[in-house]
Amino acid sequence: MVPKYPSMNSASPAGSPRLAYLDWLRGLAAVIMIQGHAFHSFTKPELRTSGPYVLSQFVGGMPPAIFLFLVGVTLAFLMDNRERKGLPPLARWRASLKRAGYLFALAFLFRLQLWLFAWPTSPWTDLLKVDILNAMGLAVAVLSPLALWSTADRARLGAAAGLAIALCSPLVSRLNWSGVPPLVKAYLAPDYYYFAFFPWASFVAFGLSAGSILKLVRLEQIERLMQWSAVFGFALILGGQYFANIPYSIYPGSDFWLDSPLLILIKLGVILLMLAFAYVWMSYVVRDRWSWVRQFGLTSLLVYWVHIELMYGRWFWFWKENLTIGQTAVVAVAFILLMLALSVVRTQWRYWRVMGAWLSWRVLAPRRAFGD
Repeated sequence: MVPKYPSMNSASPAGSPRLAYLDWLRGLAAVIMIQGHAFHSFTKPELRTSGPYVLSQFVGGMPPAIFLFLVGVTLAFLMDNRERKGLPPLARWRASLKRAGYLFALAFLFRLQLWLFAWPTSPWTDLLKVDILNAMGLAVAVLSPLALWSTADRARLGAAAGLAIALCSPLVSRLNWSGVPPLVKAYLAPDYYYFAFFPWASFVAFGLSAGSILKLVRLEQIERLMQWSAVFGFALILGGQYFANIPYSIYPGSDFWLDSPLLILIKLGVILLMLAFAYVWMSYVVRDRWSWVRQFGLTSLLVYWVHIELMYGRWFWFWKENLTIGQTAVVAVAFILLMLALSVVRTQWRYWRVMGAWLSWRVLAPRRAFGD
């Protein structure tokens, strides 16, 4: 059995508890993430310069940006809902800080579980690794004061904050971090191995702006908004590529793939295009039917947590860096199906409990009546 979703694909942002196109976009990011991690974990080292592997990792660079962007969207929804309920500014700020604390708690529990399952071979420093959940928590904490403003102001301030973080990233990257504790540097400075505040928090800020705009528009304006999202997305991609190819820069040095503001804007453009496509797909193609991609979006945290443990833990050690491209592709598909089954079980858990209780009553009650 697959779940039947209520009709929320074109629902008003102000009145819908979930927006199907946002779930679908989150689910697509989860699927891309799984294949990227499968290739990263299982492909033989000598095959990592091949076209399919490079493509898997190139595409796999989008999910973190999408997840962070959608965290910003949900943060905007939280702030707007508290504002609509009449909460004073400081209470809205505290609610946002609680969301940041929740993300930090998840980040620590995630690292603790991975460390315990890898014990005794895992060093204790693994508990302090700055992963995407840590980046989410820090970004939400830093942006939480925007709850003091109105939704309309947050739409502008969020975009300004995202642009400021992106523009400052190359400068932060070139600061002298030699006397700074490594953990502080991991949280702040751009790095290939960590999800630092610079530049990743810019996606949360841009998402906060986009979520605020979604809360401001009326139902009949959503489609036009998505059209503008696609147009603006194309403009960011084309503009970012054009300026990236100019042999001059305002920065003394910038690594395009690490801290370039232009890369951030190009990825933002891709996200806005994907957002518009997700809206059209869910509103006019899928509509009220079950979507396996959206299913991933409903349980993205669970899928992220479990697949990381399975792919990078001890479970499939015999496949680690030992498969061909074709074998890895098969494994990636198998993991996607496995995580889809886990997602369905998670969302349908209450249904199966009710069915189990009903069957027990139907089977056992007559037996008890006859003294069996």
